[in-house]
Amino acid sequence: MAKTPLRPVKRRRTATPEIDPDPVAAADEDERETGPLRRCAVTRVRLPKDEMIRFVVGPDRQIVPDLAADLPGRGIWLSARGDVLEVACKKGAFARAARGQVVVPPDLVSSITAALLRRIAETLGLARRAGQAISGFAKAREWIAAGRVGVVVQASDGSPDERARFLGAAGSKLSVVTPLDAAGLGAIFGRDHAVHVVVAPGRLAERLRVESAKLAGLLEVKPA
Repeated sequence: MAKTPLRPVKRRRTATPEIDPDPVAAADEDERETGPLRRCAVTRVRLPKDEMIRFVVGPDRQIVPDLAADLPGRGIWLSARGDVLEVACKKGAFARAARGQVVVPPDLVSSITAALLRRIAETLGLARRAGQAISGFAKAREWIAAGRVGVVVQASDGSPDERARFLGAAGSKLSVVTPLDAAGLGAIFGRDHAVHVVVAPGRLAERLRVESAKLAGLLEVKPA
């Protein structure tokens, strides 16, 4: 009897996970840090590690962001969203996950934002020095035409019309991030300002995409 061929399963898009109104009362699950997913200490939803920020408790019981996710100790994972971090700081989610009193720095969100900006700038600098990034309208467009593009980095304060003109018809197929302003991009490439940067496919491009997405999540203003 012939076997019926299996049909591919289509994944359904899920809405942004809602914040638990009382994360302190959420079930306490001792989960080992294995596999590609982690559970957010606030929303209680399991997400890919690339969409989250890891924290550890320092020797002085202070909460320490671990953006590289390589510090020793039991990790506390949160979705990379500004509203999630705000709830974690105000509702005691860190203490609950750490199973004891902790010290949450008052400038935690702003310090994470600043650290992500530094990491993004450093990664772009590495890409430039390695010959994996190019700036300038004409040269960057040549890389796009040649298919040599892992991620497009555009200035956050660049003209929307100019940014769209640069991307052209290929815009919908490209991964585009806007973590830095024109002055910040220009400083990396030895210019007063830069609006268009293309980074070749590879590890550095992927790191830029991931960390830019985290930064955007922290800065996004959620509707009331």
